Amino acid sequence: MGLDPKSTASLFAKAQCLGEKRIGEDDCFVLKVAADRAAVVERNEGPAEVIRHVLYGYFSQKSGLLIYLEDSHLTRVQSPGNDTVYWETTIGTRLQDYRDVDGIMIAHEGRTVATVFRFGEESMQHVRTRMEELWVIDDVVFNVPGLSIDCFIPPADIFDVDNSP
Repeated sequence: MGLDPKSTASLFAKAQCLGEKRIGEDDCFVLKVAADRAAVVERNEGPAEVIRHVLYGYFSQKSGLLIYLEDSHLTRVQSPGNDTVYWETTIGTRLQDYRDVDGIMIAHEGRTVATVFRFGEESMQHVRTRMEELWVIDDVVFNVPGLSIDCFIPPADIFDVDNSP
């Protein structure tokens, strides 16, 4: 997300503005995008039902750059003969050290925290797992010669095999 400002802008183009919040030293606008019900239903598989998928983007009021991104999923799993279990997955990323790369501002470091919370009917089922990563990008290159779509398998909703060139 921090590496592709055009995708970030289009993702939040129809977002709801929730107000303002300070992230570190930055005063930010808070934007919210929720996946529509049809897109959420498509992700259901077997006993797992995705209930919601929401993104929050915190954009600097000074620069317009994405400072913090939070991605949250809530899934319900109902297996026959078992209690209903809910999984909430939240991934928050703080983007920093923006540098100009070929005229595009790219975040070169950040901190990502992923939290997976499992809860259900009984209080004994509550489990929270937290993972954290500090990351740094040393080099950014666009339009790498020899690197093509053939080198990667994108998700189905991005690449339609039936309509490919």
